[in-house]
Amino acid sequence: MKIASIKTFVVEIPFHDGGKAKTITPMTWHTLENVLVRVEDERGNVGWGEAFGYFVADSVKAMIDRLITPLAVEQTITDIAAWNLDTQVRLHIFGRYGVTMFGLSGVDMALWDLQAKREGLPLHRLLGGGTRAAIPAYASLVRYGEGSIAPKVCERALSEGFKHIKLHENVVGEVAQCRRAIGHDVPLATDVNCSWSINATREWLPTLAELELAWLEEPIFPPEDFQALASLRGQGVSISAGENWCTAVQFEEALRQGAVDSIQPSVTKVGGISECMRIADLAAQYDTLVLPHSPYFGPGLLASLHLAAVQPGVPLVEYHYVETDGWLYDIKGLLHDGLMQVPTAAGLGLEMNMNVFEQFRRS
Repeated sequence: MKIASIKTFVVEIPFHDGGKAKTITPMTWHTLENVLVRVEDERGNVGWGEAFGYFVADSVKAMIDRLITPLAVEQTITDIAAWNLDTQVRLHIFGRYGVTMFGLSGVDMALWDLQAKREGLPLHRLLGGGTRAAIPAYASLVRYGEGSIAPKVCERALSEGFKHIKLHENVVGEVAQCRRAIGHDVPLATDVNCSWSINATREWLPTLAELELAWLEEPIFPPEDFQALASLRGQGVSISAGENWCTAVQFEEALRQGAVDSIQPSVTKVGGISECMRIADLAAQYDTLVLPHSPYFGPGLLASLHLAAVQPGVPLVEYHYVETDGWLYDIKGLLHDGLMQVPTAAGLGLEMNMNVFEQFRRS
């Protein structure tokens, strides 16, 4: 396929979580900043992708517009994965993390959507078949930081059909309050976003084991300290990480060192669908579960569903448990009793709501 044009857009959609603006980011987080990528071929077919843009949307957009677009427009791309690797080589001087890989992720995703549409196939069929019609989803709560709020939100998520819950509480007592509220039959995890020291984590692991935590996510900083992560395993709590790792190379090193019990690649961060497929192959080789990082409602979540459909090692997908002021796609229409349906139409499988796109698109 010959690429005729690539355009990028920043779409900013406010969301509401029922809390008091506690945050895991450098600033209060109340807006989903989507960097959307629109790729058009010589026939007028269009593919959409999403690059991670929370707080860094302008930088990611500039990376795509100035450095990645010239490597694709007017090019005939017959092998997206090969184009992806070649582009990584050509961009390596700008770093193998952050906005470089975020930008590549969005373009790669749009190319896969475009290719699947050209062939009239849902993306999972193009990726290798996929026999899973639906994937269990877990409700991924924000960090509330107040003991009275998170337990009630957990109960609400269960009443809406979710069977698994992940917190972002980083105080063990608050995790315990949530466990008491929902009982021990519901799988419960927490992501502390690298906020604990290695010694504190070791001290708290026995208590977390008593709480029957499904997994502990990103306990320590830096998240790429694979040796330290490996030392935390085997103490009654599964260790998970990967949302802040980029490229299959880094995932392979983590797996080689036995850093975690499960990995969490983010399709909008690691290098796109092409890189996620490479990571999936590595996870299979090392017999390691994949828990995709997907706290977004744009093309990235749809791509995560298609990727999960072709990976037996993906037991769950992440559902960002907030309410938004607008939906780019009918995501809630995919959600039934704690399961997310894998779209079956061509490409990513859902049509973007262009009215919502125009309403929240930054001019």
